[in-house]
Amino acid sequence: MSQTAHKFDPSILREYDIRGIVGGTVHAADARAIGRTLGTLVRRKGGKHVALGYDGRLSSPELAAACIEGLTLAGINVTNIGLAATPMLYFSVYHLDADGGIMITGSHNPPDYNGFKMMMGKKSFFGADIQTLGAMAGKADWESGQGKAEKKNILADYAARLLRDVKPGKKLKVAWDTGNGAVGVSIRAVVDKLPGEHFVLNEKVDGTFPSHHPDPTVPKNLEQLIAEVKKRGCDLGIAFDGDGDRIGAVDGKGRILWGDQLLVLWSRDVLKTHPGATIIADVKASQVLFDEIAKAGGKPMMFKTGHSLIKSKMAEIGAPLAGEMSGHVFFADTFYGFDDALYCGLRLLNIVANARESLADMRDALPQPVNTPELRFDCADDRKFGVVDEVKARLLKAGAKLSDIDGVRVSTADGWWLLRASNTQPVLVARCEAADEAGLQRLMVDLKAALAASGVSLPDDASGGHH
Repeated sequence: MSQTAHKFDPSILREYDIRGIVGGTVHAADARAIGRTLGTLVRRKGGKHVALGYDGRLSSPELAAACIEGLTLAGINVTNIGLAATPMLYFSVYHLDADGGIMITGSHNPPDYNGFKMMMGKKSFFGADIQTLGAMAGKADWESGQGKAEKKNILADYAARLLRDVKPGKKLKVAWDTGNGAVGVSIRAVVDKLPGEHFVLNEKVDGTFPSHHPDPTVPKNLEQLIAEVKKRGCDLGIAFDGDGDRIGAVDGKGRILWGDQLLVLWSRDVLKTHPGATIIADVKASQVLFDEIAKAGGKPMMFKTGHSLIKSKMAEIGAPLAGEMSGHVFFADTFYGFDDALYCGLRLLNIVANARESLADMRDALPQPVNTPELRFDCADDRKFGVVDEVKARLLKAGAKLSDIDGVRVSTADGWWLLRASNTQPVLVARCEAADEAGLQRLMVDLKAALAASGVSLPDDASGGHH
């Protein structure tokens, strides 16, 4: 391969990853340039070894091959772990003590998408790093060499590591839905060694996602799991996104537990062994979560939304647990601090198996505020941050009580409302939460007024209701 510079479609160089439509904005040439450039950065830091894995999308093997070619051209030795969920690739970087990692994945996007999640050393590679990678490729600023690529199956080692943290208790009946995503590779190696009865749905990895879209934060994608839980009389059900770094769960009555509700349970568990620890959650999480962390003796910290941002903050302050509304959850008490949904599932089973009450009882015992789902509405990229800044300036002038860690989260006697700009799309995101329906309506009025003053109207379909 000759050293010709490579220009990426700028739309694919995103905040947390590189991602786009295969054959449209993402091609094998992009994968080769990503491999070559990340490989160059690794070498310049004194490294020589990168681990690589890919998800079950139809385009993944081709992109993986091109990426490996780019890495070896930069003089990097590659360990290819093959078809795997994203957390299994993260694990391999620690397990093999690699100098970096690349996961080829479209995450939970539709089947025609694909992309790249990267690590430099043991850290996330995101934000400015991704822009640097784009600029270097544009100048063909590359090292040369002849690295070697080898295949390695690490499934047994990965499963053993996950199972190490299982605390057996009462035998449970559990339904699991891997959604035809990449967790299908590892699910059996883990659940077949657990006590109790386990029913796995959509286990076959299939990049066309024939049963439903693999995003466990969307209620309709959990309908099949809920039906299975009810049919089998399960204690709970657990679902995964397409690349296995986000979790969804339902209780024995088939009711969804959202990311912030699950985090209450995990927080209480972690605080037993780490009393007084700081636990991080994103600005979209319920006030209930922050209150419950404090009640259990922890220090709640509200932080920006975005899995790479939270992961980095967590490592910086040494927090044993962090998570976000979207189902990215990070355990660093006895695990590595990356988002592994299968591991999170095992940590949820530990809690349920060793408690007198059921998961449904635990859910019922939580305060039940009323809240809107995440309200997302279009706003141009060159305008979205400006709108948030204008709203913030007016609120501060009016003496409002707010947090501006990520957009504005405003607290009132009724509860709170949030307005922030999406990092990845031309979208504004809002959310409201109150003790009751009347309070929620008042918050919605406040939010609409705050937006109207900047000439933005909340769409009519952005209504209230629980989550």
